[in-house]
Amino acid sequence: MELEQLEKSVEANPDDPSLQFELGLYLWERGGDSERAAEHFVLSAKLNPDNASAFKYLGHYYSRVTLDRNRAAKCYQRAVLLNVNDSESGEALCDLLDGQGKEILEVAVCRDASEKSPKAFWAFCRLGYIQLHQKKWSEAVQSLQHAIRGYPTVSDLWEALGLAYQRLGMFTAAIKAYGRAIELDETKIFALVESANIFLMLGSYRKGVELFEQALKISPQNISVLYGLASGLLSWSKECIDLGAFGWAASLLEDARKAAKESTALASNMSSIWKLHGDIQQLTFARCFPWSGGTENSEKTFNDSILSWRSVCYSAALSAKSSYQRALHLAPWQANLYTDIAIACDLVSSLTDVSETSSSWKLPEKMALGALLLECDNSEFWVALGCMSDNSALKLHALIRALHLDVSLAVAWAFMGQIFRESDEMKLAKQAFDCARSIDPTLALPWAGSADTYARESTSDEAFESCLRAAQISPLAEYQVGLAWLALLQGSISSPQIFACIDQAVQRTPDYPESHNLHGLVCEARHNYHTAIASYRLALAAMSVCPDSSVKSQAVKISINLVRSLSKAGRFKESAKECANLKSKCLLDAGALQIYAFSLWKIGENDSALSVVRELAGRISTMEKTSIAFPISFICSLLYCISGLDSAITSIQKMPKEFFQSSKISFIVSAIHALDQSDRLQTIVASTRSYITSQEEIAAMHYLIALSKLLKTGEGEFLGFEKGIAHLRKALHMYPHSNLLRNLLGYILLAGEGTKEVCAASRCSIINVSECGNKEGLKSALEVLGGGSVACNVIGNTAPRFSFPTCHCQSLNAPVVVAELQRFLHQEPWNSDVRYLLILNLMQKAREQRFPRQLCSAIERLISVALSDEASGYQKLQLLLCASEMSLQKGDTAESIDHARKASSLSLPGSYLFLSHLQLCRVYASKGSTRDMQEEYKACLELKTDSNIGWICLKLMESQFDLEADANLLEMMSPPSQNHSWKEWMAVYSLALGLVSSGKKDFSSAEEFLAQACSLGDSESCLLLCHGAVCMELARQSNDSHFLSLAVTSLSKVQARSFTPLPIVYALLAQAHGSLGSKEKWKKNLRLEWFCWPPEMRPAEVYFQMHILARESEERPETTSGIENCQTSEKWVLRAIHTNPSCMRYWNVLDKLVQYPIS
Repeated sequence: MELEQLEKSVEANPDDPSLQFELGLYLWERGGDSERAAEHFVLSAKLNPDNASAFKYLGHYYSRVTLDRNRAAKCYQRAVLLNVNDSESGEALCDLLDGQGKEILEVAVCRDASEKSPKAFWAFCRLGYIQLHQKKWSEAVQSLQHAIRGYPTVSDLWEALGLAYQRLGMFTAAIKAYGRAIELDETKIFALVESANIFLMLGSYRKGVELFEQALKISPQNISVLYGLASGLLSWSKECIDLGAFGWAASLLEDARKAAKESTALASNMSSIWKLHGDIQQLTFARCFPWSGGTENSEKTFNDSILSWRSVCYSAALSAKSSYQRALHLAPWQANLYTDIAIACDLVSSLTDVSETSSSWKLPEKMALGALLLECDNSEFWVALGCMSDNSALKLHALIRALHLDVSLAVAWAFMGQIFRESDEMKLAKQAFDCARSIDPTLALPWAGSADTYARESTSDEAFESCLRAAQISPLAEYQVGLAWLALLQGSISSPQIFACIDQAVQRTPDYPESHNLHGLVCEARHNYHTAIASYRLALAAMSVCPDSSVKSQAVKISINLVRSLSKAGRFKESAKECANLKSKCLLDAGALQIYAFSLWKIGENDSALSVVRELAGRISTMEKTSIAFPISFICSLLYCISGLDSAITSIQKMPKEFFQSSKISFIVSAIHALDQSDRLQTIVASTRSYITSQEEIAAMHYLIALSKLLKTGEGEFLGFEKGIAHLRKALHMYPHSNLLRNLLGYILLAGEGTKEVCAASRCSIINVSECGNKEGLKSALEVLGGGSVACNVIGNTAPRFSFPTCHCQSLNAPVVVAELQRFLHQEPWNSDVRYLLILNLMQKAREQRFPRQLCSAIERLISVALSDEASGYQKLQLLLCASEMSLQKGDTAESIDHARKASSLSLPGSYLFLSHLQLCRVYASKGSTRDMQEEYKACLELKTDSNIGWICLKLMESQFDLEADANLLEMMSPPSQNHSWKEWMAVYSLALGLVSSGKKDFSSAEEFLAQACSLGDSESCLLLCHGAVCMELARQSNDSHFLSLAVTSLSKVQARSFTPLPIVYALLAQAHGSLGSKEKWKKNLRLEWFCWPPEMRPAEVYFQMHILARESEERPETTSGIENCQTSEKWVLRAIHTNPSCMRYWNVLDKLVQYPIS
């Protein structure tokens, strides 16, 4: 019907071009009569020569039906001329021109269209592709960017734009363009591969490998993808090797080997794939495959693991050699393959125990010469020959030839320096290494060689720094072992950096005994004795598989190291057994004899220990004079421990006088003299003091004298604190920078009973985190300050936000204890004492802040780590109690009871277990279990404690929960030796009774108890505040001005004695003065109350009180201005409501202010 209507319309109006075009379009698209359609298109074009669509369809007719390409091109060209935005005509025209090879005409058409209209996106698109083909990258970028504006979802355009950016070196833009193409079409293999290659080139190996793996899922047998994946994994593994992650590198290289193997199966005639496979095999297991045998192995298991490790490395080296040979067979003109085979052959020979005795040239040398036959001017090949050859003359000749070709070749200078070093020509070696370092500072070998030259010149610092730089550049086992030895000489072997290096060296060279020996020394320095013992045993086991006979001479040294670690670990039976074995072979030196005697004493064999001591004493006469101090000191100490003080003194008196000509012996004699109440060694001690000359030794002697005064001037079971403290203070005036004296004074003051001594102890400590690991004396400065901050949370609390200190502690500017402890724990994560102190300090902080969730979670993690480290004794008790408290605060009473029960089952004195039962009382109280709480209360009474605060806590619980008291707690509190400390505890006890009475609403009794506390407590601010508050309540109840006067007196003393202004006090004073009729004092104290509060902590009542002052000022404008006048009374009430919207009193006042405003 539609066709008939169109035909009738055309018959009626034969000169209408639009009707002719519509009929032709209908016949073209639906009628299937292209001949008739073309006729109507021709008529339409004749009637309307500007109809671009008619020419377009005529072009379709000539190109698809009649195949008249010339006419088709003319029609398309006419259509484009009439409408440059017609992409269909433009694309068809360009396709025709491209098919006819008329590229210049095609470019002209596209350029003409693009110049005529910015919306001719087809022209920009086609022009961009042509420019990309012509490698006109900059012009292609502009054309493609313009084309993308019209076709933003065409992935091919983004892919082409990415290629143009890539060729211009604009890699970031290229990655973004490729990424957009992949977003639009995930199957774009080219975009995936090229963006992956860019990531590999930029060093982002992980991202590059991920893209190659994505491409591999789309095209599993694409050689380019497999080759790129293998290359990416190889590069990523090299990065891991440089970082020391050998296990991860080996797993990456295993995946790379599989990808390369698949590539060789798909394209076995490509030499580059076989070379890549060889590179992977050579680097995979042959060079970086880590040994993972562990430390807790028997000798047989260890030997089997070494043989297995060697077998894997050897087979990988053979496979690499085979792959290089296959690549050479395919491309014999590539000279670098000869050097690859030479390196692989040299690696194979290094992994075998068979040595070539023939004088003929070895295969690595022949292959290196083969490379030189092809490229005799390649300096790197000459270096390869110099490295492969065993002939020293040929080595030197090859390196000199390489330098003739390229004098700036750093690696040639480095290897030449190594040759000179091996021949003991150290001056020439140093010059060669310096040249190599100046040319290429990133080369590891010259740094390692310089370290050796510095070590021979006894410049240990420079040697250590150079070797460290070499190990950082290239983590080779040789460099790491050398670094560990230099650190051992410097005394810094326990550092985390050395531990990481030697741990990697063990993975790379498990068959080298010195690696295990140094690993043991590092673990021993870090107090990890069990691991050290295992490492020493592995070092001895490695002797049986080590091909180097020169290393076996160190067996005695390693055995002595093992004995020492066994002794330090407390495994004295094993230590004594090993020493007996060494003694039977006559291998015990003086140091080992000391360990032997000490171990025998520890296992109770005193007679055998004395026999060894006598043998040691017999050797002293044959020792050098400078080395006799340690054995003599050991003999005196052990005699004191075995035979007692009298025997030790008698032996010292019998010793020749020349033995005492040493400061070390002076110290041991002085220490024994400090224990002797009869002063029998006074003459000898006085004669040895002249050999103490350095300031450090003099300070240490004062330390010893102070301890002597503590022991000798005390009465009964109590130490003579006063004499010891007095001597330390005098010594500190002479040596104010002695940390040893400072730490001892702080520790003694911290051990005192009074709070003032705690504050003074904190001022003695000078913290230096870098030196905290070298603890001098009984306690380190960090431990003293950490313990002091637990005793008084004001210490080190530079910005109290959750509480207000009431004591006179002057240590507000002390280091922030928690931060210092965290820093040191980060430096030494194995230090259990620091972790313990950090937990206690964080518990103090959590208690102050009402146990916030995040802080509690951090404490729980620390406690879990501390308990897993096998804590024991009092430390474990405190950790379990902290864990119980954390569980109680989060509402898990069952877990809290479990921790407290574990604490109560420890083998500790009853006075300590008292605390665990007290914790159980608290948990059962929160649970509401009165019966269980009563039982734990009775257990506390039975165990008793010397901690007065424990009795006070028990008294509070007894009063609060009406427990049946079986004894008078006041009688159980033990008065200490110092009277003022006893008065302090009695004041606290009276405070507790006052608080109990307040809780029972018995304010009269509370006032009496608190008045007594104030008289005993030297007018402490907290006691006076409580007394003032109770007096205010009594005044309110009885309307007695006497209590108001008492309140004013106590509260005034609070602010006079407080180190910082305390909130609430001025508010109470204002209320008291207002009740007594003193309006000016009321105003003054309210204003002072405002300034006492930090802005972020001000409560709503303070704002409300400001409203009262503001209202007073509004009613009497002549009054002096104050802080209250900065806002109206209505705004003050609004701020109070904003702070506490639940208080109806504020709302009622606001309602009145709104209804009856002050005019």
